[in-house]
Amino acid sequence: MKFSANLGFLWQELPLADAITAAKAAGFDAVECHWPYDQPLADVRQALEQTGLPMLGLNTRRGRPGQNGLAALPASVSEARAAIDEAIDYAEAIGAEAIHVMAGCAEGSRAHDTFLQNLNYACSRTDKMILIEPLNQHDAPGYFLKTTDQAGDIIEELARANLRLMFDCYHVARTEGDVVARLEARLSMIGHIQFASVPDRGPPDHGALHYPSVFDRLAALGWERPLGAEYRPDGPTEATLAWLSASRGSVDR
Repeated sequence: MKFSANLGFLWQELPLADAITAAKAAGFDAVECHWPYDQPLADVRQALEQTGLPMLGLNTRRGRPGQNGLAALPASVSEARAAIDEAIDYAEAIGAEAIHVMAGCAEGSRAHDTFLQNLNYACSRTDKMILIEPLNQHDAPGYFLKTTDQAGDIIEELARANLRLMFDCYHVARTEGDVVARLEARLSMIGHIQFASVPDRGPPDHGALHYPSVFDRLAALGWERPLGAEYRPDGPTEATLAWLSASRGSVDR
């Protein structure tokens, strides 16, 4: 099993280029990030080239405080598309594989239609993977995209080849319960998988969700892409990585 360091949470005290180098030194197979737009492109690209780590993905901007994304907001279509354009341009410049289009806090049929129109725009603008991610209502109250079923319906309705589900085990566990069952149900449309402990969103070596079992099941299902470690360290990132070697041992037998 391969693992990706989400540099939105891990080594977040470092500039993105330095965090990429730290992830390589720690033994990660890939990296991903949240909002890299204030980071120098040249430095990020150089760090990726020097380490040989793929950048799996990045997010569109969240907009103003309280919006938590723009793509489902009927009154913010021009802002949403500017954010999509920005994310695609940055992803192309650093060779990132995917863009997570953040829906934002909204509800109702107009929000649904707006989200689909903006996703269709994003899918038409690039061949890169476009990801959508349900967020739990404890951490992201009011967020438009709430469940894997809702996301699956949107993916099926749009039927775009490059539109995929970002399945975050932490969010799914807090909202839908049986993570392995939901993984199996939606595996064919998943583009990326992330994880953190439940319920504290810490390292995956404790909590209600037993990750060795999850990782073993994913290996049995044939999942080969790196899994995204998107957890909040409870100290220096290096001090939270015992799970990394342990997880490799559990799935590489």
